[in-house]
Amino acid sequence: MPQTDEQTSAFDLATAVRRADGPALLADLDPTWDVGGGILNGGYLLSVAGRAAVLESPHEHPVAMSASYLRAGSGGPATLQVTPGPAGRTLAHSLITMADEAGPLITVQATTATLTDAPPDYSLPVPQVSSPDECLDMAANAHLAAVPVQLPGMTRYVDSRLDPATARWALGKPSDEPVLRAWVRLADGRPADPLALLMFADALPPTSFATGKTGWAPTVQLQVLVRALPAPGWCLVEARASEIAGGWTDEDYRIWDSTGRLVAQSRQLARTAR
Repeated sequence: MPQTDEQTSAFDLATAVRRADGPALLADLDPTWDVGGGILNGGYLLSVAGRAAVLESPHEHPVAMSASYLRAGSGGPATLQVTPGPAGRTLAHSLITMADEAGPLITVQATTATLTDAPPDYSLPVPQVSSPDECLDMAANAHLAAVPVQLPGMTRYVDSRLDPATARWALGKPSDEPVLRAWVRLADGRPADPLALLMFADALPPTSFATGKTGWAPTVQLQVLVRALPAPGWCLVEARASEIAGGWTDEDYRIWDSTGRLVAQSRQLARTAR
């Protein structure tokens, strides 16, 4: 349901940070933004850190975020310690440590700047994918999966439409290639912005799902580059692994907005699904 002017987006509520006594910022991590088993999504945590980075920056947007995930988080009160670094007219740097009652969760090197929607000088072409209406609604079609699927809690907040060409694994027909594509948007109609792009950069199932290997694949390190302000509408996300070996996998994301403009990229190191 599209949000009205009187409503606050679930994403904004879940990623809110506030000042308190002392140098740290405070957040209430929403346990319903999980990937299953009560474990919070890594992109969601990065969006919270991105909001803290912007709050303590003279610039408006997160443009480069490099996070190391120290352990799984499950929601509840958290503190964010933001240590400012060099800052200038065009960008600023900071180091963010997010911790809950049990200790540190993630550390993030953050760079902020002010983005525009100016067209690129050069960009790789967007993949040819069916329209969102012709793709598979991940939540609505979970019952068709060849094996029982526990949908992540965050599917109630992120509308995902899987490209049929890379979703055969869900019907028991895995591919040899670890590639996934999907259209994504916030389910309540909130337009995407750089903070939402941080979350979209970890919104798809692990790429190993495409090859039939399902299960939790914990993120170890995630770097996201936000390239431009996205236009309203659906974003197209492509996730691709170049190698799955020795219990480790990499994932490269590219994200385009509704006009076909590349608006974000990411690279992730994760343990393989188990």
